[in-house]
Amino acid sequence: MKKIIFTLILSLILITSTSYVFAQEITRTHIEDPLVILETTQGDIVIELFHLDAPNHKKNFILLSQLGHYDGILFHRIIPGFMIQSGDPNTIDGDPNTWGQGGNGALSDRIDAEFNNIQHNRGIVSMARSSDPNSAGSQFFIVTADSTFLDREYTVFGEVMEGMDVADKIVNLPRDQTDCPQEEAKMIKVTISN
Repeated sequence: MKKIIFTLILSLILITSTSYVFAQEITRTHIEDPLVILETTQGDIVIELFHLDAPNHKKNFILLSQLGHYDGILFHRIIPGFMIQSGDPNTIDGDPNTWGQGGNGALSDRIDAEFNNIQHNRGIVSMARSSDPNSAGSQFFIVTADSTFLDREYTVFGEVMEGMDVADKIVNLPRDQTDCPQEEAKMIKVTISN
């Protein structure tokens, strides 16, 4: 009888410790994907960055956020049924005719593409660029409706975890003929949280 009880206790200890190790591995993986909080004039958006899928884009976005690059920048392009775009420092005090043309990355003048297999579905965060696939800088967009035609053309580097209602509010603001919102949609403060 003592052998049976000993075997049961030992089995429970092994099962518990195995579950604990497995839970630690899940937590450790999650820690590598930091959260970014976009505090906007329309509400907060929380984004999880993908460390393994786009490490250079993630690193660039974190560095720009820590440097305060995104603080005060407008969402300068909104297209209902598609996306909202931000990250251009020209929107702080530049000529509106230059909005969408500014913003170098923190790592270099441009970041090479890191295309991955993540689809551009609603809530995905992807890096904007020029016609050169290796020209990403600081501008990014949040997909508000599935847009898989962008897959492997733009680098996906994150996903909205909370605040898609805020993204929906922004994308549905009145806009002019250049898709610029006619009401202010600004990133007040961008912070990194682990």
